[in-house]
Amino acid sequence: MSASSSGIVAGLTAAALATVGYLAHQAAESLPAGLGRTAHAGAAPAAGTSKAPPVKKDPTALPGDSGKGARVVYSLRGDRVWLVAGDEAVSRTFEVEPSAVDPAPGSYSVTSRSNSVTGSDGVPVEHVVRFATVDGVVVGFSSAVGGPSASPSASAPAPKARTGGIRESRADGDAMWTFATIGRTVVVVR
Repeated sequence: MSASSSGIVAGLTAAALATVGYLAHQAAESLPAGLGRTAHAGAAPAAGTSKAPPVKKDPTALPGDSGKGARVVYSLRGDRVWLVAGDEAVSRTFEVEPSAVDPAPGSYSVTSRSNSVTGSDGVPVEHVVRFATVDGVVVGFSSAVGGPSASPSASAPAPKARTGGIRESRADGDAMWTFATIGRTVVVVR
């Protein structure tokens, strides 16, 4: 064999070994850990993967799309309310029982309040704070009179009735009554 022939053979052999090495590496990377695949110290995870488990979002955290300034924020999906001061500090957050009729996401204002009335479902309620009307149904926050002070679900409106009463505990209703005066912004988010 001549020197140039042995150089060509050596080059082809090196290229073949590099290709086999590359394919072996690719095959090992596609295996789950523990099946022939070893983790390399300092190796970054593949694109789209994460080393840490996903962080669950705090359900009590104020939604980012909830506006600015002093306001009441009501989450339709979370069945939760936040009372937010002008400096963006949350003064209180609490769960509510949703009404049968939901307002569309958007910004509203408190239009009327009643210290005590009978709700559209026949339940005596107090500290009613109204902010929207949907197809003739008035929507607002209230708490049942004489119901348990800690559980809005015990005083929830009948599930099939077309009511707009978003029920809160009596303690939360007291806080809402003090905070949500006429004209106060109410932001409804999904």
